Amino acid sequence: MKLLPADVDSFGSTKLQGMDFWKNTLRGARFVLAPMVDQSELAWRLLSRRHGVQLCYTPMLHAQVFVRDANYRKENLYCEVCSEDRPLIVQFCANDPEVFVQAALLAQDYCDAIDLNLGCPQMIAKRGHYGAFLQDEWDLLEKMVQLAHQKLSVPVTCKIRVFPEIEKTVEYAKMLEKAGCQLLTVHGRTKEQKGPLTGIASWEHIKAVRNAVNIPVFANGNIQYLNDAERCMRETAVQGVMSAEGNLHNPALFEGRNPVVWEMAEEYLDLVRQFPCSLSFVRAHLFKLWHHTLQVHQELREELAKVKTLEGVMAVNRELKQRCQEEAHNHNVGEVATGDLPLPHWICQPYVRPLPKDPGKEESGVRGKRALEEEEDTNTELLSKNKQKKKLRNPNKCFDPSIKPKYAKCEQCGNPKGNKCVFHLCRSCCKKKAFRELADCAGHGLFFKTKYEKSLQCKSVQNVEVSGTDITEPKILQPPPEIKA
Repeated sequence: MKLLPADVDSFGSTKLQGMDFWKNTLRGARFVLAPMVDQSELAWRLLSRRHGVQLCYTPMLHAQVFVRDANYRKENLYCEVCSEDRPLIVQFCANDPEVFVQAALLAQDYCDAIDLNLGCPQMIAKRGHYGAFLQDEWDLLEKMVQLAHQKLSVPVTCKIRVFPEIEKTVEYAKMLEKAGCQLLTVHGRTKEQKGPLTGIASWEHIKAVRNAVNIPVFANGNIQYLNDAERCMRETAVQGVMSAEGNLHNPALFEGRNPVVWEMAEEYLDLVRQFPCSLSFVRAHLFKLWHHTLQVHQELREELAKVKTLEGVMAVNRELKQRCQEEAHNHNVGEVATGDLPLPHWICQPYVRPLPKDPGKEESGVRGKRALEEEEDTNTELLSKNKQKKKLRNPNKCFDPSIKPKYAKCEQCGNPKGNKCVFHLCRSCCKKKAFRELADCAGHGLFFKTKYEKSLQCKSVQNVEVSGTDITEPKILQPPPEIKA
């Protein structure tokens, strides 16, 4: 397969916008693969395209790292470009307009559009101040989108989460459209809806946004089967639907079929051989594909977690396939699947997140993890495997949270302070203070004052040597003047 970058502004000097961009550049894509960190790499994108996906996003890339690190650019985009993987949108997370545009300029020749991530709800996004945690900073977002729209040769798009209020969500979308956003993906959940609190996405919010803007809109959320996608487009009038978790459990979702897991797994592993990626990505995909089966064959789950090579992963996959084929052979046609699954566990099907546990259940005898941890020290059998290993290395180690040592806090930032720090600070704060005040802290091994004094001594010695050389240097005697008669 020939590898090549995209033609810059392949439609000439005029950059297509809005509906024209969706119809021509994106070829009217209706079924979209979501950007997923460590999960939407090239091999998985190609697998998804072969089974109904019409448009893919790259995993979310960090704009700042993309600008400063050539290896990061090479590993995450430049070496992952192929002609079969089009149309393609590159997604960045950023919180600085200049950095976002610099990263986008480096990526625009390898894709059909640049997407700004405004939907990531995870804690890492909160710490990094990006994703859904920028949704209240409208002035900053307007500036970022405007600058990208002006500077780039490809369109800029955005992926957002909704506010609890439909009216505010609509105003948010209209602001981004006015700033220059050419396509909007709306995830119908708030930034608080994640993990066990994920819940149901609101198609009402998505429908309201679609009716309020003139640019194409993709819907994200509640897409587990093909009929979900068709119903969503029918009820909200969006141009397309995006799938993330549904696709990870069934890459053939948009084909409207539920293949056996090993069919998808083997095809994916063949693509990984052709387009290598990190083993952690491969392992994560197999955990998703075989999720229901690994609840039955848990010893193979542990084996899959331990393997260190692609060949090892493929061996576990073959073993899972063999066991499932034996079960399928003994499975009577029309027999109802065991447990809560609508289909046998070796068939690709969605994973439905369990509802949040009722706190009252703990009182009725169902104890949570915290309750069990409190008993761990009294009974070694209740210790987790990691804690049992630590106990073997150090028999005197205690895991009782009530007697854990209380650390004194740094006077400036609240982190644990160094026990021997002369300033009563943590190492980071101590280093800044010692550097600023030209002081020493033996407790943290910081000797700014000592090193400075030594450097002064060295300079003075060098100056003395130089001046001494000038004094002792023999003078060249001049010949006496000639005496004329």
